[in-house]
Amino acid sequence: QVQLVESGGGLVQAGGSLRLSCVASGRSFSSYTMGWFRQAPGKEREFVGSISWSGTYTYYADSVKGRFTISRDNAKNTVYLLMNSLRSEDTAVYYCAASRIAASTTYARTSEGYDRWGQGTQVTVSS
Repeated sequence: QVQLVESGGGLVQAGGSLRLSCVASGRSFSSYTMGWFRQAPGKEREFVGSISWSGTYTYYADSVKGRFTISRDNAKNTVYLLMNSLRSEDTAVYYCAASRIAASTTYARTSEGYDRWGQGTQVTVSS
């Protein structure tokens, strides 16, 4: 089992960038699909992107494709979310999550596909 801790959130102007980090403790981090989700006030949690256990494959929501990049460093037990060209609609609490399900599956793009979650980090984009 892994425990996840996110960091890197904050306040940024529209058009700016942030990089979120998620550090995992516990064994077998490199065997997990890792995902990023976000939840804005009054809205449901939504899929942002995911990365396969090896880091070879990444998947993104259409709303962030081309602006956000997920990467991982298995030696450091860390997954990253680089967010560029931020918009006010990107304002949300961002969560990282771990799953035993292959990143290529549709289920790995849903909250239900993940069984380990971090506490979340707030990202606020001012316009």
